[in-house]
Amino acid sequence: MSTATTPPTARDARKNVTLDASRRSAVRKRWALDVGWKYLLALVVLFYAVFPLVYVLSASLNPGGSLATSNALFSAFDLSNYQALADTRYWTWYANTLIIGVSAAAGAVLMGAAAAYAFSRFRFRGRRVGLTALLIIQMFPQALAFVAIFLMLLALGEVFPVLGLNSKVALICIYLGGALGVNTFLMYGFFNTIPQELDESAKIDGATHAQVFWRIIMPLVTPILAVVGLLAFIASFGDYIISKIVLVSEDNWTLAVGMYQWVSNQLSSNWGLFAAGAILASVPVLVLFLTLQRYIVGGLTAGSVKG
Repeated sequence: MSTATTPPTARDARKNVTLDASRRSAVRKRWALDVGWKYLLALVVLFYAVFPLVYVLSASLNPGGSLATSNALFSAFDLSNYQALADTRYWTWYANTLIIGVSAAAGAVLMGAAAAYAFSRFRFRGRRVGLTALLIIQMFPQALAFVAIFLMLLALGEVFPVLGLNSKVALICIYLGGALGVNTFLMYGFFNTIPQELDESAKIDGATHAQVFWRIIMPLVTPILAVVGLLAFIASFGDYIISKIVLVSEDNWTLAVGMYQWVSNQLSSNWGLFAAGAILASVPVLVLFLTLQRYIVGGLTAGSVKG
């Protein structure tokens, strides 16, 4: 016995269309409430992050040299500002900044790692007081001591000229002294996550403290070493106050000190030249960040397997 099926009427079709439209509207509303606002927020943040970079790039390609002529983005495309850098001491400042930044970063990593290893692995009198003292000292910005730094370098320069004013070595030592406390605390917490059983098993095999430090601990703490090195490099790379006080002669200036002279005078400021120098100055930081990403991601387990 077969049952007859009644064909859908126009009223049923309209009802199905209305239901589908309501379902799609509900889905879109749910997507907007759950996910859509995140995309909107991301676009706003991306705009505020990218616009200054685009504006600086546009100003560097504008031969006008003033901010008023750079309001229209990419109204001109001229490399004269980049070519004009060769007629200044820009590349000398560039080399000085790289030397100081790399030296300060390497020294901050080595000194911070050694101090963090001692605080994490050894138990000695004054250990907790030392950690507290480092924390309290770092609460005060290094720039607050610029008068004391100036007087100290002035006195040291009479005995050891290499540690006096207008010395890149003296500036590196100041950076290392200011970064020791923060770096030690960052590394100390990371060192505590490394099991001490690794140290003990290595010592049973006859390893010394130096071998444990260099061959076992250091490969395992590569992520924090990369972070500390990056932060120390950026801090020294962009510092102005301390470097301006220490470095007197123009040949020893860093990029922050030298490029500021181009825009410090409102009557003779050259923002186009400054923007071109800023674009080129961002390359080392960008390259360093992209290079250290690999170590941050994959360095946690490197060297943890005993051969």
